[in-house]
Amino acid sequence: MNVLGQTMKHVRLVLRMGQATGVDLVDAHRTGRLSPDEWARMVGRCRGCEWACDCSDWQTHRGERVEAPETCPNRNRFAKLKTLQNQEKQ
Repeated sequence: MNVLGQTMKHVRLVLRMGQATGVDLVDAHRTGRLSPDEWARMVGRCRGCEWACDCSDWQTHRGERVEAPETCPNRNRFAKLKTLQNQEKQ
């Protein structure tokens, strides 16, 4: 797979992890909670993750989990975005 294909794979993994954790990444970007640079860093961290090959299976079989797995290099960022998202809804 070429570089663009690899990058798009990880873009999809990050988007799906956002869905799995209940984080609206599009809204986070639109409202300024997620800058383009931070989005790029999240995808970059995903690309460097040794667990990424298992991530898709986790996302498919996660059940009702609301946190990213401990192995996810973006776990803390998803948690922070979720907190900010929930605060705005209150």
